[in-house]
Amino acid sequence: MDLGLKNRVALVAASSTGLGKAVALGLAREGAHLALCARTESTLMDTADAIAAETGVEVLARAIDVTKADQIRTFVAETAAKFGRIDICVANAGGPPSKSFAETTLDDWHRAADLNLMSTVLLAKETLPHMQARRWGRFIAITSVTVKQPLEGLILSNSIRAGVSGLVKTLAAEYGPYNVLVNSVCPGFTATDRLMEFADALAARKSTTPEEIEKTWAAQAPLGRIGQPEEFANVVVFLASERASYVTGVAVAIDGGIVKGIY
Repeated sequence: MDLGLKNRVALVAASSTGLGKAVALGLAREGAHLALCARTESTLMDTADAIAAETGVEVLARAIDVTKADQIRTFVAETAAKFGRIDICVANAGGPPSKSFAETTLDDWHRAADLNLMSTVLLAKETLPHMQARRWGRFIAITSVTVKQPLEGLILSNSIRAGVSGLVKTLAAEYGPYNVLVNSVCPGFTATDRLMEFADALAARKSTTPEEIEKTWAAQAPLGRIGQPEEFANVVVFLASERASYVTGVAVAIDGGIVKGIY
């Protein structure tokens, strides 16, 4: 199936490792040019070079903090100047720390809101006008399965990411008339460094091993295993494509069936 992504321009945030990197590579393999950002410059540049070498697409990479409005504004402007357009934006950021409610501080809440909600707002503010002007666009926010089924030890993610879901649903209605599709994707337990850190934190809290934690996670999925980043990326690439032209305002769980609710 031709996904219609050749020569499209995709901005992917937090794309040096993990899910963001998998999404960026998936888009590049379909011929999309990339603008990548992350906080750690050395890791980001290694990722950018590897993707460009494998796929032959143009890659712009800049080390920025997605909680900083001025840095996002500059990065988006540079992307538009280099490529002449922005067709796709994948909003992504690292997750907040694993804590119980009693352990969280007010600073934790403010940082989580900046990291996971306001970064999405800032990226939308800067990229959606480019898509609106061309009357074609895809804005995809990476959230978490926690927006559908809260998880133990993730009070910050359970709460803050739900706000992103509300934002996405509202933006889908506002930008639909311009043929700009806005969706979110909700990864479950997927084999990334971030997930392994979460396993370590839970294991320490429960006096068990990370391996036992991972087994309990895998057992929650009807498929009986933890997902792979490429499996997650495949769905995001489809939503970014021409073939997803009548899909907007949805939150797609990519979780191996962990969420037990009907919707």
